[in-house]
Amino acid sequence: MNTASPTLKPAAVAALIIEHAVIKHNTPYEVIFSKAFLAGVMLSFGGLLSEVTSGGATSLTTSNPGLAKVLGGFVFPVGLVMIVLNGYELLTSNMMYFPMAVAKRAVPWWSLPVNWIIVTFGNLVGSLFFGAILVKYSGIVSTAPYNTYIVEFAMKKASEPEWHQIFLRGIGCNWLVCIAVWQAAGARDTISKASIFAIWLPIWVFVACGYDHVVANMFSVPLGIMFGADLTAAEYIRKSLIAAYLGNVIGALFVGMPATYFYLRDYNAGNMRAAENGELSAGELASGVTEIQVNDSDNKSKRQ
Repeated sequence: MNTASPTLKPAAVAALIIEHAVIKHNTPYEVIFSKAFLAGVMLSFGGLLSEVTSGGATSLTTSNPGLAKVLGGFVFPVGLVMIVLNGYELLTSNMMYFPMAVAKRAVPWWSLPVNWIIVTFGNLVGSLFFGAILVKYSGIVSTAPYNTYIVEFAMKKASEPEWHQIFLRGIGCNWLVCIAVWQAAGARDTISKASIFAIWLPIWVFVACGYDHVVANMFSVPLGIMFGADLTAAEYIRKSLIAAYLGNVIGALFVGMPATYFYLRDYNAGNMRAAENGELSAGELASGVTEIQVNDSDNKSKRQ
């Protein structure tokens, strides 16, 4: 009988995230950019489905706007599921990975801005490609009520709110996104990763509540501009992109930094640092993760 837990314990998840950051650090830049481009496309698929669902529910929006938001939020997570299961590069999750790895000196400090810059532009190019080629020029949402909703949605995201409101919404957004990524990293099998409990629920919450995801907005706001929203690219960058970007950074730190303090104080003792220089095999690396997990259990037993 298999009694293994379907999920890793938090200490093992934290160590695994450091391992992933080391792998990202050692990946060629052109590969990182390509994966970021594909992540922008995948997330935009979810964004488009959400806008089609919400924009097409005109009578429901009038009679029950809360339910319409819940339905739009429910379908959006398909984008992040595809990103996680295919191993693509999403800026908002890397905002958690790299500060944790830098804090434990698993990667050099300069790896953080380099990765974030490459992934930012990769996500942006992927989002713009999807919005222009696969949405605008394909004509799939060129008629009412979809085209009008796209314009209205872009204005609600980048024009109507104040700068500080978008910033604060960015914090709430990436707090939830990083929780979803953390839960996915701790799942031992694909079904758990793709399930509501690992990814779907936190993403559903952030979309339904109207928080701001900088990469999701890279699709929805420029698409609104393409469809005639009274908004310039400069206004979008100044107000929406920068505010959401900074808010998302803070939201990621609210997940990553406590986890680093709680679970990675004995990180170096688990032989994980040697992975950075390729000194451990995959089996030895897995043993290091297990050791941290066992030590965490032992510490809990002693405290009890």
